[in-house]
Amino acid sequence: MTSSSGAVVTRFAPSPTGFLHIGGARTALFNWLFARHHGGKVLLRIEDTDRKRSTTEAIDAILDGLDWLGLDFDGEPTYQFQRAARHAEVANQLLESGHAYKCFATPEELEAMRAEQRANKQPMRYDGRWRDRDPSEAPDGAPFVIRLKTPQDGETVIDDAVQGRVTVQNAEIDDYVLLRADGTPTYMLAVVVDDHDMGVTHVIRGDDHLNNAFRQLPIYRAMGWEEPVYAHIPLIHGNDGAKMSKRHGALGADTYRDEYGILPEALFNYLLRLGWGHGDREEFTKEEAIAAFDLDGVGKSPSRFDLKKLENLNGHYIRAADDARLAMLVAPRMQGKVDIALLEKAMPQLKLRAKNLDELADGAAFLFKSRPLSIDEKAAKLLDDNGRAYLTRVSQALHGENDWTIEALEATSKSLAEQLDVGFGKLAQPMRAALTGTTTSPGIFDVLVLLGRDEALARIDDQIDPAVATSGADNT
Repeated sequence: MTSSSGAVVTRFAPSPTGFLHIGGARTALFNWLFARHHGGKVLLRIEDTDRKRSTTEAIDAILDGLDWLGLDFDGEPTYQFQRAARHAEVANQLLESGHAYKCFATPEELEAMRAEQRANKQPMRYDGRWRDRDPSEAPDGAPFVIRLKTPQDGETVIDDAVQGRVTVQNAEIDDYVLLRADGTPTYMLAVVVDDHDMGVTHVIRGDDHLNNAFRQLPIYRAMGWEEPVYAHIPLIHGNDGAKMSKRHGALGADTYRDEYGILPEALFNYLLRLGWGHGDREEFTKEEAIAAFDLDGVGKSPSRFDLKKLENLNGHYIRAADDARLAMLVAPRMQGKVDIALLEKAMPQLKLRAKNLDELADGAAFLFKSRPLSIDEKAAKLLDDNGRAYLTRVSQALHGENDWTIEALEATSKSLAEQLDVGFGKLAQPMRAALTGTTTSPGIFDVLVLLGRDEALARIDDQIDPAVATSGADNT
């Protein structure tokens, strides 16, 4: 499983206890981009050792989120739980070489130790009581854990590719458990063994794992393994600077897709720029991101997640997106039967102002409404006696129009406004209300063309007739 010498190998290692949250998605992206930039490999490891909380549904959600973002991995995923025997093997090698030892301290003894440390306001750490004792001092058959014999003197220095030089006194690192009494490995051991066996050269992860690096390095050194380059990325905060929470948008990638109507290329680009910079440039294609990305562009300070900025960026990508693709994405968000061809035809106008797929769906809803239209409250105010009087004149003019094109309809309608000596808005407002049931829509001549001559005229005439108009009013 080890990589060839010199090749960059990164890994993304989520715990499948939930969805692919936004911070994890960015970590995956940075690992993917760094490996692709350097022509290396990016591997996927599912850290499913927490058997109570790890679920197949969570694994599927993570894989689905990564696939949606367009992140492909080299080789099949590695499942950490399946490698427990290998982890135990390394723990026993460390035991045999004198870099680890058996600890027979009972749970009651350890709790008494912690209680005394709390009372004395001391750091909570194992006191090494079995570090230099002979296992023969323990009762026959007594359960034990295997602990790593960490260095007690001096300091450990990590030249982190993002954080710079970080130093920790070795006395601060206690002899932690490698193998539990039931023979199962701890996270700290499993991560190091897997990273080594998978040939990982660069460990790129959140800076909440920085302390773990100082606990994991002694295993590398005790085993005589090559150490990886560490790159600890600052965490994402909310737009108010507070720790990221659901209120700030600490949600799954699937939520941004399904509930917020965000396109994958928009989230890809937004996450790319969340803590990484390349001059003043904001927008990157996937290929451009691969070419530009490197760790020296990652900042040391936490980045702030701003949903409004994401939606604005999403609007840019919506306007650039293929109309047929948008129609297929929007159709499932609409109620009732939808004509995909008509929806696609409407996209050039619908997408001019939309910031997400739901806004596209709302904007397209008028196309598929049944007559008589339900009129919302704002639109109903435009269909008073004056509004209906204007609609009567509009209907007369448009019934005489056989060239149902934007240019012809615009010329006819504006000519009517001149005859009536009013601004065109006086006609357009009741027209929009009658044609869509709302006060917002694409350009009024686009609406007329998209609806077609018969449907458009019928909707206008419905609102001229007070009886029909009343039956279609939305009184909710």
